[in-house]
Amino acid sequence: MLTHNYLAETVVQTTEKAEGVESLNTKLTAENLSAGFGKKKVLDSVSIEFKEKAVTAIIGPSGCGKSTLIRCLNRMHEVTTSAWVTGQVFLENQNVYDPAVDPVSVRRKIGMVFQKPNPFPTMSVFDNVAAGLRLNGERDRKLIAGKVEANLRKSFLWDEIGDRINESGASLSGGQQQRLCIARALAVEPEVVLMDEPCSALDPVATAKIEQLIIKLKETYTVIVVTHNMQQAARISDLTGFLYLGKLIEFGPTRQIFENPHNELTERYISGKFG
Repeated sequence: MLTHNYLAETVVQTTEKAEGVESLNTKLTAENLSAGFGKKKVLDSVSIEFKEKAVTAIIGPSGCGKSTLIRCLNRMHEVTTSAWVTGQVFLENQNVYDPAVDPVSVRRKIGMVFQKPNPFPTMSVFDNVAAGLRLNGERDRKLIAGKVEANLRKSFLWDEIGDRINESGASLSGGQQQRLCIARALAVEPEVVLMDEPCSALDPVATAKIEQLIIKLKETYTVIVVTHNMQQAARISDLTGFLYLGKLIEFGPTRQIFENPHNELTERYISGKFG
């Protein structure tokens, strides 16, 4: 149950914890990452470190390369026709773009939740969460059932729909569907969770639940969230990166980015002078 002052409490918690976030271990690193489609360059030599068990927000105006950046992190970008990538992405010490690395294994370790909730419409709630486990070869029904329940609980869904797990995932509300997609992503035990504007299609109540969930997830996972909502970035994240025209303009603790940005362009964007 969300408290009425949840958002205010979150701001205090986030800014307090962000003070020491730079001392956390680095989980994922992009080095000189450029990407685009055909002759169009969308990302331009972006280098950024994502800290373990922290939430990093990626902000910037529409079309600045936010979604392309996170899709490059788990090699989703390359599945699009004419897409190209240069540079390196390291999950700890492993370059995920090494020719010997299987992209499917990368996507198991670096899961993704998309902007629009996309439960498998012909599957039940249970089967949606179990899908990745079965695809990975798991056949133990008791183990699968335990993991389905555990991840529905992690996603704050079990208490709401635990008696409806045999119903279609598409029968849930929009916010519940998005949390179901998060449960599905968590079921295969990723190390990093990418979220591409996960609240953009949701109402304020559903958004608050997703934000509460994101903050809880960082106890276990490295979380990277693309958001067009600067207030949301301030509420949920420990670190913030500002992208503009494909370049990383500024990156640092969220409190510093929002209260004392070093770059004039960042200050203008944060203050709403463009975007």
